Amino acid sequence: MTSDELPRPDPMPPATTSPLKRRDRLPAGSSPVVDGEALPSVEADLLSAWFRRVVASDRDAFESLFRATHDGLIRFAVSILQDEGAAGDVVQDAYLRLWQRREEQDPTGSVKALLYRTVRNLALNVVRDGERRERLLEERADPPGARAPSPDEALDARVLGERLRKWIAELPDRQREALLLSRFEGLSHEEIGRVMEVAPRTVNNHLVRALRALRERASAHGFTAHLEG
Repeated sequence: MTSDELPRPDPMPPATTSPLKRRDRLPAGSSPVVDGEALPSVEADLLSAWFRRVVASDRDAFESLFRATHDGLIRFAVSILQDEGAAGDVVQDAYLRLWQRREEQDPTGSVKALLYRTVRNLALNVVRDGERRERLLEERADPPGARAPSPDEALDARVLGERLRKWIAELPDRQREALLLSRFEGLSHEEIGRVMEVAPRTVNNHLVRALRALRERASAHGFTAHLEG
């Protein structure tokens, strides 16, 4: 294997197996681990440590970074492409680019923001090249005469969850991306700003508008939604 070839991590472990649990020990006095997963502050510290080692061409650190970030990147890519196969290709390409360009990276930067920005740009290229978004919106449109949910269904959390997923998919692109990165992937406003190449204040504006739109849709369909601002 040449130095520029992508290290091949072992297959992803079951969701209950954390890379923290498998290999890395937390320093004394650090935040606790809950159900095998480190609390956010510890996760951020580990990601930073692994990233510095990746920049120095440490393959074991790359594997740890891969295991810690892979699932979230897949979810984010799927949210853009609506295609798990294409999402997997995009995420693999993002890791390949990170490894091949590791010596060009700032080891003090946010690797999470770097990876999500790379995945976002690659996924949007796929959408533009194949006009995937237009086809998917047509396929997912409600069929004519689709009935509204009954009052009993409106009380069902599963129905609300399905509706929310549909409404999130219909948000303007920037609002949807900001919401997914914040609420589902746990990125800070600053990290989202680096991913989307906008100021943190603009990220906040996108989130406020997205949440307002979701509340309005939920209210119009008879749901009582408690969405945090």
